[in-house]
Amino acid sequence: MFRSRFVSFCQGFRRDEEGALYVLGLIMMTLMLMMLGFAVDLIRFENTRVRLQNTLDRATLAAASLEQTQDPEATVRDYMLKAGILDQLGDVQVTEALNERIVRATGIAPTNPRFMPMIGIDKFDAKGKSQAQQAIDNVEIALVLDVSGSMSGEKLVKLKEAATEFVDTVLEGDTHHKVSISIVPYNAQVNIGPDLKTAFNLIHDPLVTDVNCVEIPDAAFGALAIPTGLEIPMMAYADIANGTNRTHAAVSPLDPSFALPNYSSAFCKPTTANIVRLPSGNADVLKAQINALQAGGNTSITLGMKWGATMIDPSLRTAYSGFIDDGKMSGDFAGRPFAYGDNVQKVVILMTDGEHVQHYRVTDGYKTGPSPIYQAADGRYSVKFVTGRPAAAGANQFYVPHLNTWQATAWNNGSQQDWRQVWTKLRLSYVAWQFYARPLGNGNTGRTNVYNAQVATMQSLYAGADATSAINAMDNSLQATCNQVRAQGVLLYGITVEAPAHGNEVITDCATSDFTFVADRDQIRDVFQTIAANLTALRLTQ
Repeated sequence: MFRSRFVSFCQGFRRDEEGALYVLGLIMMTLMLMMLGFAVDLIRFENTRVRLQNTLDRATLAAASLEQTQDPEATVRDYMLKAGILDQLGDVQVTEALNERIVRATGIAPTNPRFMPMIGIDKFDAKGKSQAQQAIDNVEIALVLDVSGSMSGEKLVKLKEAATEFVDTVLEGDTHHKVSISIVPYNAQVNIGPDLKTAFNLIHDPLVTDVNCVEIPDAAFGALAIPTGLEIPMMAYADIANGTNRTHAAVSPLDPSFALPNYSSAFCKPTTANIVRLPSGNADVLKAQINALQAGGNTSITLGMKWGATMIDPSLRTAYSGFIDDGKMSGDFAGRPFAYGDNVQKVVILMTDGEHVQHYRVTDGYKTGPSPIYQAADGRYSVKFVTGRPAAAGANQFYVPHLNTWQATAWNNGSQQDWRQVWTKLRLSYVAWQFYARPLGNGNTGRTNVYNAQVATMQSLYAGADATSAINAMDNSLQATCNQVRAQGVLLYGITVEAPAHGNEVITDCATSDFTFVADRDQIRDVFQTIAANLTALRLTQ
């Protein structure tokens, strides 16, 4: 009976379909929960990956910008840190050339899956990879080279060798004329040359062939480049360095030792050797100009730097266009200087072997225009004093130096001289003593006082009242120019060659960070080749 009932129960259980869907539902629900869990893991993975990728993209784009002054790798790390995922950063690779920067970065982020381990996937990391690149088609270079007296001899020879090799290296293979180089030699002054002279509003022109030095006023240092419309005085071509015989007797105006000008120590000489050279891509022309450089004079780094900055400034575009039309610049350089950041890398290479040294100049009132000095046909002079005459002169206004007397008219009907004429014939110290101290001074002390006062009136220190203030002013104006051009993204290389400590300091402060080279004369070539290597590490985009 028991067996019969058990068999009957089993047969009934087999036929009974009530509750069968519950089992299927449980199986399906389990599968659905598993799929939902996998989806959650995938969503978490994708969110993590997108966040990592987006952060890497932003970081590499910022780091690759050529306007970015921070270390590129540090920039990438900073972006990842601010996003809170610095621990997910992998490798960062930076490739740099003067006109290109490539930044590559990778990252990996664990997503710690919760459900995928059920199917044997214990690790499911999100990976990211990003690369950003910025490249510049065009390069504008200003070579600002110290040719002061301390560069004489071996140093100048080695500078010429280094600079000519630099030109060859930089221009090699530049078949598309993407690179232009201008040359700015400087000592205590910068001779801008007859062509560049026409681009500016210059006054007090000495009218001496190939003498074209200007005295940049303070207002120009407040601007990024020397304004073409600003009224700028030119430097007088005069002998202010040599003394005279301060005798109470007359000294002949033809005396070669005490009267005639001697321009051997002039900063701005009548020669084309040291003039500023317009931008060129012709290696032979540039090398010829470099090899013609001559050393002499004091050092005014700030004037060299200001002209270097001006040569690559867009304000000269109109002038350059005119030079191209006149055949003085290559038509390949149409549109230069380009706007800052306009697919161009601008570069200034500033080189010196010294520091700022004060220098004197003829004051504006004695550069051009009528002087009180008259010269007769016999070469003799007389000087007119409307006021300030001694009592012995009476009503006579003309002093005659060779006679030491006063008379009512100019000696031998002499003609009035322009100051430019005076400086071509006489040195400043002779004029101050013979034409002012002798007639107006009384005794040794009186004449010495008149002489000193007259010299101080006719000449003054550039940039300051005394040596200390002049040097400080030049240091400050140099730094102002350097700050201005660096702010525009200009790469500023500083090179010092056996310079004093202060010279090294001002150039280091001037140059782009880590772009200063302190060298001796035997290392000049290596320094220029290091800079040239930056230019040629990347073939320019075609």
